[in-house]
Order: sequence, then structure tokens, then C-alpha cells
Amino acid sequence: MTHVRWIFAGQLGELFDDGGPMLLVEARSVFRRRPIHRAKAHLILSAIRHRAAELGDRVEFHQVEHYSEVVDGRDDLEVIDPTSWAARRTVRRLGARILPSRGFVTSEEEFAAWAATRGTGRLLLEDFYRDTRLRTGLLMEGQSPAGGQWNYDHDNRQRPPKNAVSLGLPDPRWPVEDDIDAGVRADLDRWQAAGEIRLVGDDGPRRFAVTGAEAQAALDDFVETRLGDFGPFEDATLTGDWTMAHSLLSVPLNLGLLDPRHVVDTVAAEYERGNAPLSSVEGFVRQIAGWRDYVWHLYWHLGEGYRTGHNTLRATVDLPREFRELDTDAIEANCLHHSIGGLREHGWTHHIQRLMVIGNWALQRGYDPVQLNDWFTDMFVDGTPWVMPANVIGMSQHADGGIVATKPYAAGGAYIDRMTDYCGGCRFDPKVRLGPDACPYTAGYWAFLDRVEPALRGNHRMAQPLAGLRGLVDREAVVQQEREREGFH
Repeated sequence: MTHVRWIFAGQLGELFDDGGPMLLVEARSVFRRRPIHRAKAHLILSAIRHRAAELGDRVEFHQVEHYSEVVDGRDDLEVIDPTSWAARRTVRRLGARILPSRGFVTSEEEFAAWAATRGTGRLLLEDFYRDTRLRTGLLMEGQSPAGGQWNYDHDNRQRPPKNAVSLGLPDPRWPVEDDIDAGVRADLDRWQAAGEIRLVGDDGPRRFAVTGAEAQAALDDFVETRLGDFGPFEDATLTGDWTMAHSLLSVPLNLGLLDPRHVVDTVAAEYERGNAPLSSVEGFVRQIAGWRDYVWHLYWHLGEGYRTGHNTLRATVDLPREFRELDTDAIEANCLHHSIGGLREHGWTHHIQRLMVIGNWALQRGYDPVQLNDWFTDMFVDGTPWVMPANVIGMSQHADGGIVATKPYAAGGAYIDRMTDYCGGCRFDPKVRLGPDACPYTAGYWAFLDRVEPALRGNHRMAQPLAGLRGLVDREAVVQQEREREGFH
């Protein structure tokens, strides 16, 4: 039997094409499940339709309400194992021929073999990352890491340049919209007007690659113009520079348009040629071959129940309207205002805005981690069911009690003041924790520790912060102030 390969929205590149007949289904019901960022919906539809156009006569392309209209009853389908628990259940129910997953530096079998060697110990990112480098030879000199160090984090935590508006780098090479994008925009307008879907966020020009050619151009542009500055300013933020030196490759990677091994090999070659500093190259390779692969494998290793089965810190506050609607009018804290505003405008922020501004705010205020996880999945253009659980449930909100991260990523205003230019234009003072000018992050940090102290008392990494809490002379006043703080004021 000749099998027809059903490809999903995360499998749209050449890596998933072995030359045979293909099936591509655009199912409108996917966009009706929950409100979704307009830029995200646009990217998915544009990528699917561009791929259908590229494949031409070799693809069956269907635009339907439900997948079942096309795939039920067929016995000729094969599938490269898809990227969510729900999709994997569907293809197995159909009896499709299943091929091993692709699109990551480390295969599922390789990760399982590595995990089996860990015994009862934690599956630490650093251990996985080092094993990956040893196995692949990435940035290695024999059995030793290039430059003699595995990790250059200490070189990649520079503050943003003082008094700078931006890093002064050339604008990224933006894709050029075409007739397919115009058709997507018209469809989204029509579906939203009819009440068939609910879109959130701005309808800006498309900023992320949706074809293999666009993705390769974005990689080349990053290597040429921003790679050298990526490392030093990886954690820095400037109000006037929403991209900084980041690659903007998470979308095309998660759409399957780029082979991540090709990406890290390309970047590693820049160090080997003497064109880029090792600290920048290693930091980028660790993000792709380390963290990205790690959260993919944890999605399967931790099980389908991980997303909803953990709430160690008993966080039960519903996500506020300002988050759900990306409405910044009432958000006074400058850092959160700009981060949510950037998300509304682009459907994207870089990782420090996600973790230390948005996630930190949610952690301090006890937002429900499942609601927050789904919001990140729906509002971020690179959000997928496999990406977010380890990032949000684990790392950001510490809802899993330490499976992914050993301590909560909570911080006061001092961290934000050090790594961004947000605080200079804010009505709150990051050095003040009590009174009308008290920074909601600084005061919120102590109120958070007060709330979760019983749950974190046995965590040795929290011993010093909790000791500081117990010595806080105005502890009760700060906690009461934050309890009475209304919304974002």
C-alpha cells in the first residue's frame, strides 16, 4: 500500500517530507477552542497554506470544520508522531502507520536511554545538555567543551547599555506578506465578525517566517547581524527594542520549518570560523539543543497529567481580564505594562519578559497555573502544548514543587531595575516596599514569601530568602498592603 503522509502544523518543513504523497488539513475548529492571539492564528494558517501551495499536486489540501471529515475511515495514512498527547491519541485511534518523531536534536529514544541512566535522581537540564554535546560533538574539542567550560552564563548577564534606547542593531529582516497572507487576514476578519472565533491582540504585519525559505533567511540574518550580541544581552531588556539580539526563530522551529540540528550547526560554525564569541554561541546552542529539546522530552516523560496535576503553592486566583484581553490601560507597573503591551502588539516577548516580568507577577499573586499555562499557549505565537507545561507549570510557577526547577523564579523590583530600563519611567520605586510608591514586585515578593512559606520551608535554596522574611520588621504591614492592593494599582 502507498501511504499518504498526514502532516500537522508543527511538521511543515522539508525535514518532514520524504517525497511521497501528502495530506494537509486546515481545521477551523482548532481556532474555536479558546481565544487565540490574532498573530498566532495568522501564522498557523499562513504556514499551512504556503506549504500546500509549495507541495502543489503532491498534496491533498482540505479546509474543513473538523479533521474527522477528512481522516475518519481512511486506512492509507502514515504520520510522523505528532507533537501533542491529543494528536497522538487521534492518529492511533485511526490506525495510522506511526513513524518516529522528528524536529529535535535528540530523539525520544536517545532521551529515554539517557534518562534510564539517571536512576532515581532528578533529570537536570545541565546533565542532559552536556550529554547532548558529548553525543553530537557540538562545541566540543575531543571529550572537552570548547573553551574549557560547559556554560558561559556568567558572561551572558550584562545589563542593558546605560542611557541607550536600543542595542543599535539593524532591524531584523522581516518577511514580506503576499496574497496568501491577504487571504488569511480576510478569513480571520470574516470569522471573527461572524462570532465563529475570538481573536485577541493586534493585527500587525507578519513578523515571523512561515516558509522554509523565509526561515533560512531569518537564520542567516540572525547570524549576520545579532548573534555576536545575543550572549551578553540575552537577559537584558530595553523599552525601545522589542527584539534586542534574539533570533526570532522559535516560530519557524516550532512550525517544523527549520531542522534544529542545522540551526545549531550553523551557529557553532560561526565560532569555529572566528566570527562570533563563544559565550554567545554557547548560550544559543544551549537554548536550542539544551532547553528546547529538554522541555519537549519532559512533556512526554512527565505524562499528560502533568499540566493539570500540580499546584504545590495552592495558587487559585483566576487570570485577570487585563491578561485575558491584553489590556494595558489599567496596568501601572511600567515593566508589566510594556511586556503585556508588547505581547498584544507582536504575540511575542523574549524569555526574561516572560519569566521575570509576566511570570513573576503571576507567581507572586497566585494565579491559577493551569489557566496561566493555557494563556501562554494561546497568546504567544510560539506557544504549543508541548512547550509550555515545563516552562510555566514547572519553571515559572513552581507548581510542580521542584520537578523542573529547584526554586521559584520570584524576584523583587531590584532585578527588573538591574536588567531593564523599565523602572526609570515608572511611578513605583523598586527600592520601596511600603507606601504609595511601593513597587508591586518588591512588596509582592515579600507577600509571596509570606504566603508560601509553609510549602517552601524545606527547600534549602529558599533558606536565605525565608530568613530575610522572618527578619522583616514591617512584614505584617507589607503583607496587608499587598492584600489590599487593587488589581494593578
